[in-house]
Amino acid sequence: MKVIQEGAGESLVVLIGEEDIHPYAQEFPGVCFLGIYDYDWNRYMSPWPAERIFRKGEDFAGEADEFLKELDPVLKKYPQSRKIIIGYSLAGLFALYASTVRDDLYGAGSVSGSLWYKDLDTYMKSHPCKAHRVYLSLGDLEKNTRNPLMSKVEEKTTEIAKLLDPDHEVIFELNEGNHFKDAGRRITRAIRWLLR
Repeated sequence: MKVIQEGAGESLVVLIGEEDIHPYAQEFPGVCFLGIYDYDWNRYMSPWPAERIFRKGEDFAGEADEFLKELDPVLKKYPQSRKIIIGYSLAGLFALYASTVRDDLYGAGSVSGSLWYKDLDTYMKSHPCKAHRVYLSLGDLEKNTRNPLMSKVEEKTTEIAKLLDPDHEVIFELNEGNHFKDAGRRITRAIRWLLR
């Protein structure tokens, strides 16, 4: 795991999987950004073991808790900060999962998050999110896939948004396009909403 920092301020935005954090630091002066990158994606972004979803892919190892342990001393360097964690795709799943484990997160952002992940909806019902604000987003074409599990992403994200709604400030936005369209712009929207 590698960590890069840019900017300074009372709010700490932790971007999981982002190596180039400079555009965000430029867009939001007065905010401290951490980019966390260079790790085994399927191993550390998955909260529990699950079978692969692509024939040529690999199984998910389910070691998000191990990654959270590695991340802990990094976050403890900012004890007074209002902490926000954001991830894209599988890192978006991790960010939401982290919000059910850590009690020091003000906000969590799952941008085009892999909320189709096996048993996530069941887990969220018995493990409440501890973050005050939650941002969820998807591309409006992401559900249009032949993969039966991934095709439920919009349905599952909607379910989780409704589950969170009574107790949290939560928003679920649909953006134009597929999973890969305008990733940077989608992350920027998440940052803006979570910081406001």
